[in-house]
Amino acid sequence: MTDVTDTLQLTVQHPRPGLAIAVVAGDVDTRTADTLRHEASGIIEQGCPRLVLDLSQVGFCDSAGLSALIGLWHVAQAVGGAIRLAAVPDRLMRMLVLTGVDAVLPVHATAADAVTTMTDR
Repeated sequence: MTDVTDTLQLTVQHPRPGLAIAVVAGDVDTRTADTLRHEASGIIEQGCPRLVLDLSQVGFCDSAGLSALIGLWHVAQAVGGAIRLAAVPDRLMRMLVLTGVDAVLPVHATAADAVTTMTDR
């Protein structure tokens, strides 16, 4: 059984101007989805409209987490940016495929792979 936690942490890197990689660590659920949405939206709104979310350290994601990811896609689109997902755990990948969200949020094996798909504005 997976231990569910109330904490979510984002560690951010800026490999080049206008682009950020955020490593998400913890569970993305009803208790933490707003944290993800708020922190990642802040990254986008503070000058990094292209954002890679490295989800390799996400243990669990529910529908609230999925909603947060879709909301972040909207935030990025509103400023002419883009979101890419990287290192998505199997359970979350199944949810993305079943809901069709993988058609909107491109998924890459690694954050480095995702970065190579991001074009400069």
